[in-house]
Amino acid sequence: MKKGITSSFLAFGLIASANLSAADDLSSMFSEGKASGQIREFSISRSVKTSNPASADYTRDANAVGGYLKYETAAYEGLSLGAAFYTTNGFGLDSPKTDYTKVDPTLLGPNNESYSILGEAYVQFKYENTTFKGGRQKLDTPLAGSDDARMLPNLFEAYLLINTDVSDTTLIAGHVTRFAQGTFGRAYNGGILAATSGYSAVDTRNQVGEFVNMGTYAIGEKTDGVSVAAAIYAGVPNLKVQIWDYFAHDILNAIYADASYEMKLDNASTYFAGQLIKEDGIGKKYLGDVASIYGAAKVGVKVANFNIYGAYSQTTESGGNALLKSIITPWGGMPAYTQGMVTRHMFLAGTKATKGALTYDWKDFGPKLTTTLYYVDFAMDDNNGYTHGDASEMGFDVIYYPSAIKNLQVRLRGNFTDDFNVAATTGYTTEWDEYRFILNYNF
Repeated sequence: MKKGITSSFLAFGLIASANLSAADDLSSMFSEGKASGQIREFSISRSVKTSNPASADYTRDANAVGGYLKYETAAYEGLSLGAAFYTTNGFGLDSPKTDYTKVDPTLLGPNNESYSILGEAYVQFKYENTTFKGGRQKLDTPLAGSDDARMLPNLFEAYLLINTDVSDTTLIAGHVTRFAQGTFGRAYNGGILAATSGYSAVDTRNQVGEFVNMGTYAIGEKTDGVSVAAAIYAGVPNLKVQIWDYFAHDILNAIYADASYEMKLDNASTYFAGQLIKEDGIGKKYLGDVASIYGAAKVGVKVANFNIYGAYSQTTESGGNALLKSIITPWGGMPAYTQGMVTRHMFLAGTKATKGALTYDWKDFGPKLTTTLYYVDFAMDDNNGYTHGDASEMGFDVIYYPSAIKNLQVRLRGNFTDDFNVAATTGYTTEWDEYRFILNYNF
């Protein structure tokens, strides 16, 4: 959820978008449907370093090709159907593939095998200003999202209503029953780091490629899923406000609020944003008596082709059980202003995080190219539940659209951590340098 408020507009945009073509009968509903998709190639290499003399440094790599193929019918009397098939297939992998010091786990399924999944299969109905969408689908909301950072995204079984009758306001209500973890979740191996970084507290390596109960995935306890309600308002020029409530039955209730305002100047603009997350244990409290708060602010300026911003966040100090004072996000979604490309320590108890980023658009020089540099520092509480020292991350992101091949995106990313984890008893540190090369071809 690094996208902040934008991610939420993408969310209800994807949910509420009805096929604009209208069919005259059931036959033309299918014959006038459309196919779309993406072919993705992803290569990743991470060189891990440790200060522990008893442990060897290592470099792990992975390559995969895959993507998705989607078909959507035209709308007949407001009714349309959609389905999408997702696949990831490894190549050039070292042996044995199950050695995670050799093969990076974030592009593939259990045991670093290739896999495929029917990721979307939904029915959609639109009547005037109300849209219903139910079934398997891709979502991008603040605290439940696709987190499409590797080969395959997180996917959901959900039933949603979206209404725009109120001027400049979008209202969303729904219920999410199942979750299919994408490949990125395999970066973790359960525990508090996974639970605060968007994934399962009990198992991330094996819960891939299948839809499972929301509670079973998150904490190993079957629950009645997650009920969601949201309101997004954009009636004041340059101001966007949203509030979401996630009622994760018998686990926790999470409230997310976000507001952003952009001030236009003669040759530039400045923008300000704030976000708040508040979580409390509910019902049977399978995770315990969760009571945590995260707050963040961001300020930036856009001038010429530059976009520069700084952000600060703080999470409730632990004062005992670190997990119960952390922000728990087991179903993807990552809205934090202060997250790194990999490091997501800002949701751990007591963390004070500071981030700066600079993006430049090279359009005046001809190429359709943007480059981003960032640095984020995490001042860690002594009892945060994961690391016993501060951490930091810096990195870059280069996105290029070659004019010679329409719809092709070429992307190069890198992240470099410092003291990502400091061992509790020995003080030995773990850090890495990581590079990613990605090709995305959309059709």
